[in-house]
Parts: sequence; structure tokens; C-alpha cells
Amino acid sequence: MEIVNAANIARPFRDEVTRTIQLYKGMNEDENGPRLVGLLGNDDDGARKYAEWTQKACREDGIIFDIVQVQRHELEQKLEELNRDSSTHGIIIYYPIFGNLPSFYGSTMDDFLRDQVNPSKDVEGLSHYYRNKLNHNERFVDDLGNGKQKKCVLPCTALAVVKCLEHLKVYDETKPFGDRLRGRTVTVINRSEVVGRPLAAMLANDGATVYSVDIDSIYLFQRGKLCLSDATTEKACLGSDAIILGVPSPEYKLPLSYISDNTILINVSSHKNVSKEELQKSGKRVTFVPSVGKVTVAMLERNTLRLFLNFHSRDSFKKTPMATTLKTEVSALDSPQFSIVETEHHSAQDNRTQEHTISFTFSVAAAAAAVGILLGFLGAKRL
Repeated sequence: MEIVNAANIARPFRDEVTRTIQLYKGMNEDENGPRLVGLLGNDDDGARKYAEWTQKACREDGIIFDIVQVQRHELEQKLEELNRDSSTHGIIIYYPIFGNLPSFYGSTMDDFLRDQVNPSKDVEGLSHYYRNKLNHNERFVDDLGNGKQKKCVLPCTALAVVKCLEHLKVYDETKPFGDRLRGRTVTVINRSEVVGRPLAAMLANDGATVYSVDIDSIYLFQRGKLCLSDATTEKACLGSDAIILGVPSPEYKLPLSYISDNTILINVSSHKNVSKEELQKSGKRVTFVPSVGKVTVAMLERNTLRLFLNFHSRDSFKKTPMATTLKTEVSALDSPQFSIVETEHHSAQDNRTQEHTISFTFSVAAAAAAVGILLGFLGAKRL
């Protein structure tokens, strides 16, 4: 059994972020670079420790990270303030805040808060705007008539899994982008809005056959196709090139009989969904990634930088000769469908006006998307 250290996968991306920020600040000496704000609205020690760990990593790599603690009933107002604040370039909320408490506005209060984050600052890529883009396999931000120049951010943990799969050569680099998982089968045991659903869509968008396993059903995802499957979890796993484990329970353990030789196992849950010791004793020839947390933080940094470059940086970034060098260096480490550096940026003095324009544009886009859903236009085009 091969055990993969996620830190080794994360390091090139963190180095990329650091280098990009240093080059940007070298061209704009009076700027501090990207600023990320983490909102804590609960008393969960685990959430605070994770926020502090993330803060430490971000600061090491050149991103300003401020943690703001508020009472949960004050979080919506604080979020609105940060949405309007031109010095804030990214926002992350540490859930759960209200748990499954219903919302007057529909669904739960946590879902409502998730959709209130301005998409120009949504480092998690979990607001309705980005979910809708992902579900329709639209990879660019269609704002202000600039064309396909600014790429969407993607949910951090799901993107971390993709980067692990790329590192482990599950993606076939000889095939065209968007088709590099053709012929691959992946089982995702989790269907949450944060991990399982976006991950299944991302993998299917790249050509994979994906089994999405939840407690009461299994769906089959393929590009342009989503349907209930009559496969069992065992059958889906045994036929998979990779199994992604994300069950949020210490009791759940994937039976070793579900794992074939030469399978890649990636554990994204905070609990160990498969026993490393039992796996080693079994003698199975597998590759195991016990945790993706460090890659997730690297993707959070990357998303923060992307939003900063897309929406909050100066015009001089694209006009100086250094910009060409910067783009070349960053692209060398990046898959084109998820590359960081884009070509259109706005001046600092226009930030506030731009944020209002972006907010309005995204609101119109979200409303239009909602109408489309109500009219039944998703169908086969969902992926």
C-alpha cells in the first residue's frame, strides 16, 4: 500500500500563490495584496482551531487573514458589511452557524447565508452563482461583457480532491482538457452541498463516470446525464478507479471487501472512513490519501488570489512587462481549466463602483438562473 502525504501535493500550489503575490506587490508597492476574512459565528473549538491553522498558512504565503468572531444573530449584518468593504477580497464562513434551523427565506439559515456572500468574494465557491455555473459546466465568470477571461472559483475541498487525482495521474494528460477522465470511474461516498455534489459534477464534467452514494440512494453522473442507479455501493466501489470517502461519522468504515487492487482511496472526512491499519494488513495494492486538509487550504489560498486578481487588483497588473512573466510562471504549475491568472483587472480607485456593479450583475444572473430552474431548463444540460 502506498500512503500519500497531502502536504507534498499542496506545496507547489502554496509556492505558486506566494510567488504570485510577491510579483504583484513588486509591481504595486503601495498595496498589501489579497485580504481574506474568516467569520466565526459559533463556539466550536474545532472551527476556531481550523480557522487559526488556515490563518497561519495564509499569512506564511502572503495573504492577510483576519478572523472575526460574532454572535450568530449578528453574522448576517457583518457579512453585508464585508460584502461592501473594498479592503476585503475574500470571505469564508465557518459552518455550521444555525445548523438545520429553517429560514424564513427558504431552506436553512446556513444555506441562506451561503448565498448572501458576494460572488466576487466567495472564496468557497458555494454561493448559488458558482453552484449554477458548475452544474452547467460553465467555467468562466460571465461578467461585464469581458468574454471568457475570468475563470470561476470552485469549492475548495472538491478541488483539492481533483488536484490529488491529477497528482496521482488519474487524469490523462494526453487527452483534451475537459475530457481527461474519460474511461475512468469514481465513486464518491458523500452528497453534501459542500463536497459530494460539486465533486461529482466536476469529475463528470471532466469525462468520468461517477457514482454518487448517499445514505438512501446512488446516482450515476456522466456529462449531460444524471439518473438513479440500481448499483449497490459494493458494486460501484469494486468497479472504480478511485473511491472518495466523505462520511461525517466516526462509526462508518468502508468494508475492505469493497476495495479492488490498484484503487485510489481518498479520505476527505474529518473521520477515518477506512482503517489504515486494516488496509495495510489486508495486503491490498492500493494508493491511500488519508487526509486532504492541507490541499484544501492551498485551494482556499488559490481561490482568494483568483478573486483578488479577477475583481480587486489594479490595472497596472496586466499592463507591465512583469505581467507576462507572472502569467507564464503561474500557468506552468496550473491546469488550464483551473488556472489562476486572468487578463482583466480593475483599478483600485474603481473597486467600490465595480463591487456594486458586480453585485448587481451577479444578482441578475442568479435571478435569471432561478427562473431557468423553475421553467425546467436544467434537464440533460445539468452537467
